[in-house]
Amino acid sequence: MTVDTKARLAGLRERMKAQDVDLVALAPSPHMDWLVGFHPLLCERPCLLLVGPEREAFLMPALNADGSREETEIPFRVWADDVGPKAAFLEALADVGGTTARHVAFDETMRIDFAMLLLDALPEAKRSFTDDTLSYLRMRKDAREYAALKKNALIADKAMQKGFAAMRPGMTEKELAAIIFDEFSAQGAKPEFAVIAAGPNGAFPHHHTGDRQLAEGDAVVMDIGGRIAGFPSDITRMAVVGRPPDGYGQIHTIVERAVQAALKAAKPGALARDVDEAARKVITDAGYGEYFVHRTGHGMGIGGHEPPYITATSDTVLAEGMVFSIEPGIYIPGRFGIRLEDIVILREDGPEILSSLSRDMHVAAD
Repeated sequence: MTVDTKARLAGLRERMKAQDVDLVALAPSPHMDWLVGFHPLLCERPCLLLVGPEREAFLMPALNADGSREETEIPFRVWADDVGPKAAFLEALADVGGTTARHVAFDETMRIDFAMLLLDALPEAKRSFTDDTLSYLRMRKDAREYAALKKNALIADKAMQKGFAAMRPGMTEKELAAIIFDEFSAQGAKPEFAVIAAGPNGAFPHHHTGDRQLAEGDAVVMDIGGRIAGFPSDITRMAVVGRPPDGYGQIHTIVERAVQAALKAAKPGALARDVDEAARKVITDAGYGEYFVHRTGHGMGIGGHEPPYITATSDTVLAEGMVFSIEPGIYIPGRFGIRLEDIVILREDGPEILSSLSRDMHVAAD
């Protein structure tokens, strides 16, 4: 993934100054990908990118050094297995002016043994995660990121339509998922997931696609995603095999109304929890509140799940350029579930949906 590392480091340092952060420490992760365009292999060998007020440096395992040098000009402090990482880490920390850091922002995905190097070296420093620094910057997508996410959304639309066209009574959830995966691959994307939940399995929001055969009268949750050029897709649509189960139409309408309410509430300056509340109120007022068992959405960028999180407790102020899902659902144990999911980017006048695929129920041919 090609990024303007110089510009992103400059932006990060502006946020560090504004938040009184002296040092940002990143492990191999989507954070590192976003900032410098790659990350070395994550394993048990400590690997860190340290960003200070003026300089940056890698703590780099020797096994990763040659390959990583092809990706970046950031200075390395290399360590080998026969001596261990501590001395090289202290040198890297000194290189970036971090030995007197009073406030360190940690990559929240970092292994605890990596973090212990910092905790031992800076025991008195204030500690935080990257919410107000790197995560803050990542939430606001630029034009290139938008173009990649939009492209992937349209690929996912085609994969979903391929699944719609192929589904028949008697095929298994896994067989349908494989057809969708093949379509992602045919379009140059790497398949990442296909949650196919037929009939009562749809009542489990994170059902593991299995061997259940699709049967007449099944409502089928289809939650799929792939990845291309470093960016993912994520979309959920509903299909039924033949005649819908009793009560399906009414509940589908309620979930669609919840989507519409969340879309209306999503605007610059609103709180993330306001969007969650808008969707949740529709479902609760309709008498199904206890069956909406998850948040309304999650952010998406190079990470499939990243800030902002659209939850009942989130005080994140929504801003232009933020990308997140809107995906309310109702799950009736033993019968079926209904979830409708779109990824949106927030514009000045409200959300733009990345998908072009209708949220209407698809009816599979017999």
